[in-house]
Amino acid sequence: MATKGIAGIEEYVIQETIGTYADEAYTTEKGLSGTALVSPNPDINPDVESFIGQARWFQPLDPQINVASLTDATDGTTTDFTADFFKYIKTVRTHGATKKNMTEVVTKVDGLAKIGRDFAKTKRLDMDQAILSVVKGVGLSEALRGAAGGGAAIGLGGQSFENDPTDPAYGFYVDLGASKAVIAASTTAQGAARAEGFLEAFGMAYKDYEPDYAYLVTSPEMMASFRSANLVDQDRVTEGSVDFSTIFNGKFRLILTRSSQSFTTTELSAINAGAGVDIVGTKCSYIILPGALALQPLTVPMDVEITRDGSKYKGGGISTIWYRWGYVAHPAGYDWAGAEDDFVSNNGYRSVKDVDGGIHLITDTLAAEANLTNNITAASATAYVKSVFQRKQSSVLTCGILPIFHS
Repeated sequence: MATKGIAGIEEYVIQETIGTYADEAYTTEKGLSGTALVSPNPDINPDVESFIGQARWFQPLDPQINVASLTDATDGTTTDFTADFFKYIKTVRTHGATKKNMTEVVTKVDGLAKIGRDFAKTKRLDMDQAILSVVKGVGLSEALRGAAGGGAAIGLGGQSFENDPTDPAYGFYVDLGASKAVIAASTTAQGAARAEGFLEAFGMAYKDYEPDYAYLVTSPEMMASFRSANLVDQDRVTEGSVDFSTIFNGKFRLILTRSSQSFTTTELSAINAGAGVDIVGTKCSYIILPGALALQPLTVPMDVEITRDGSKYKGGGISTIWYRWGYVAHPAGYDWAGAEDDFVSNNGYRSVKDVDGGIHLITDTLAAEANLTNNITAASATAYVKSVFQRKQSSVLTCGILPIFHS
């Protein structure tokens, strides 16, 4: 509340009130960013200089086992260990509002509460959208690996029951082709049998390392299919303030969203332009493991700021409120290969990188690559681009984001 007669007290009290409302709103309203879908990664330091940071880890050993001998004096083969690193990128987001002072919106308690709640909701929605963008960026990376290939290697498609999970020529996705994730009911397909392709896809991806449970990002259409097949469990699972419907006795926690998860026809055409195995399924759903994405908040200076211009509106004045926040959103097991000189946008998470270092969306790939000085043809363009997220783990069994293509 404003206090008359004390110079400067209005701005101080208003700014503190807005901060209080915003903090309170964030502790009571949690979206997907407040569930086990994302988790802090202690290896990510959000306070490093520059726009990017690096984290290191040891790769699994390739043990060299020797058979001892009493007659052969040859030295035994020793086991070496290797380390690797990944890069991550920062982002800072802002949201502002301007109010006319004479409407008394800024100086009323109710007005401040509403603005605080709006900022809290904006931040939550922004994080949720960033998470979905990162997920789709990973899907693009794996689709390009299997359908186009990387470097001189030709992509060998997605996962199957037989492929080697350490072979980098296979993308970490499953293509069900013309089959639906949940097929229509028939005399031979009832109940859980209608989702046989979906269950097989999960087994193809994780083989003998199948996790206890996972999240399934599902569209309203797929949710309707689960319901018609009577697959949705009666009991729900609660995380924070979010209640999840589940299927197969809690095996998959359903994240319902109308946000497009699939690639457009133009995007699929660009992906399939490479020399690998074409993706047939036109729709895409994602299975995501707990902790598959790291979400680390940044320390942003002046997270809440009020500026005033008293001469506007014939001296009535305006007050502008800016809210600022930042974070590192990064998928486990991947390296950031995109731009390193700016904060990343949601489109940036879903972009590709040219052979000449240019960053753009996959829909711009053919036109951009066709104009390169080394005369790369449009037909082979996607063989020379890579996603801004590049897989770093030696085995896909440690990956946490699985795209499933279906019809």
